[in-house]
Amino acid sequence: MKIAVYSAHDYDRDGLTAANAAGGHDLLFIKAPLSAATARQAAGCGGACIFVNDHADAEALRILAEDGVHLLALRCAGFNNVDAAEAKRLGISVTRVGDYSPHSVAEHAVALLLALNRNIPIAHERVLANDYRLDGLMGFDLYGKTIGIIGAGRIGAVFAGILRGFGCTIIAYDAYPDPEFERAGARFVSLAELAAQSDAISLHCPLTPDTRHLLDADFFAACKPGALLVNTSRGAVLDTAAALAALHSGHLGGLALDVYEFEAGLFFEDHSQSALADPLLAELQQLPNVLITGHQGFFTREAFSTICQTTIDSFTAYEKGAPLVNRIPD
Repeated sequence: MKIAVYSAHDYDRDGLTAANAAGGHDLLFIKAPLSAATARQAAGCGGACIFVNDHADAEALRILAEDGVHLLALRCAGFNNVDAAEAKRLGISVTRVGDYSPHSVAEHAVALLLALNRNIPIAHERVLANDYRLDGLMGFDLYGKTIGIIGAGRIGAVFAGILRGFGCTIIAYDAYPDPEFERAGARFVSLAELAAQSDAISLHCPLTPDTRHLLDADFFAACKPGALLVNTSRGAVLDTAAALAALHSGHLGGLALDVYEFEAGLFFEDHSQSALADPLLAELQQLPNVLITGHQGFFTREAFSTICQTTIDSFTAYEKGAPLVNRIPD
């Protein structure tokens, strides 16, 4: 099968080419993300492969279908950027990578929490400047603290297990509570209770219409003063403007982001030679209690290898008429 791979970087080319050694597909690597403006670049391809910030809206999908694309494979878990109803109407099957290493994202969330709490980036910059003062660097012991987890799926469960090792009490909120998560030593509470009780909160839920801006001004007002917040899930689960207001008021103690509400067109690219056109992000970058990474939580050797292989396997299964085990849910 000929496959158009959108948002292709060198690491995508290397990973997918290695995974395709036995698949034998013809991979066409396209640097641009998928949109209605770039969809024609997949002309003559039977499949297309996209990433988190590509736009598979109705118009882009219509163009893909017109040009012969029958399978759209996301090399990520989330599929909020796909008009699933339109894809179904057009006869385009859609798959994702629903099960790659949950440890990659969970461990990155822990790293962000530790770095934010202990002011590691500020301390590192000071040492580089030959400044070894401790003023302003005080954090708190995680031991004995209450950690709130929003989204108790595979990643949330791994995150909880790591924090239990620190001696933390784990509470969680999920629209569909898993008894196994609770049997592992956590306790499910309401969102309001989680806000009020947590010393630190970590987001691990998908972006859906129900979770968009789940954490808004009312949520932050209910938070324990000085609480830390880590988001490695999807940017728009967090109302960024509301979070910024809570940081300015001092009610929110710190914010660590690996995802950003308006990251499309910005993350995964080098913009170092141009001015930042996003005033909200620029304001976040200036705050000493904000830590931002560029959507790299998934980016470990183990996770990325699985992502690439699962993606290629979906195309191979489609070509052979085998069941698409990673088809997105209806």
